[in-house]
Amino acid sequence: MSEKNRDGKRSARERLAVEREKQKSADKRRRALIIGASVVGVLGLTAVIGVVAAQVGKDSGGSAGPVVAPSGAEGEDSLAIPVGRQSAKSTLTVWEDFRCPACKSFETTYRQTIHELTESGQLKVEYHLATIIDGNMGGTGSTKAANAAACAQDAGKFTAYHDVLYDNQPAETDDAFADNAKLIDLALNVDGLDTPRFRTCVQDGTHDAWVDKSNKAFTSGNFTGTPTVLLNGKNIYQDQSMTPAKLKEMVLEADGAAGSEDSEGTEEG
Repeated sequence: MSEKNRDGKRSARERLAVEREKQKSADKRRRALIIGASVVGVLGLTAVIGVVAAQVGKDSGGSAGPVVAPSGAEGEDSLAIPVGRQSAKSTLTVWEDFRCPACKSFETTYRQTIHELTESGQLKVEYHLATIIDGNMGGTGSTKAANAAACAQDAGKFTAYHDVLYDNQPAETDDAFADNAKLIDLALNVDGLDTPRFRTCVQDGTHDAWVDKSNKAFTSGNFTGTPTVLLNGKNIYQDQSMTPAKLKEMVLEADGAAGSEDSEGTEEG
């Protein structure tokens, strides 16, 4: 073989080796691009899922943060604020919304009788707080007022502050209770309630998530609206003949009947 032919074959092999190296480099770049695109795609999908999840959270009206029940809350998931003695023979369950005009009407009509019966130990009231007006009319006044009432419960001042909120209830379309400063100002009407601890509780929305959970329990309970008032499990708010006097009579009858049964049990023993 001539020197010229040998040089030609050598050059061809060298060119082939160079081309192979180029191909390997191109393959590496292509694989890197594919992997990079896959990572970006996954990250992009994760971001989209995060945005959707965040939007769902906003749309559902959920409150962020831990569920902190107020002091002394009772019942399933600690969603009831109790007023009255545990030994009472009758229990009045009240679902209410501090922005609800019908709730104010019920409270002002029955307040004196309810206070009388709870103070005498014949009636226990379990208050459940809802926020349906926020959903129907917009705003956050129902939620913030409920949180403030829960903060008052922490201070042992729930009943007094509860009544103050209804005495100062704004028009249904006025979201005045959304202003924490107003809720704190109303605490001045309750002796000993306006404290740094109460103010912080209101401003931080300490019980907002608890209020949200209570409202979800209301909506899942198939109730027709607020107020919903049950005496020993029976809906008395739907009773068109119901009056404060009739409520008192029913409680006294239940108390008397229970007292008689207790006496008979004692005698038998």
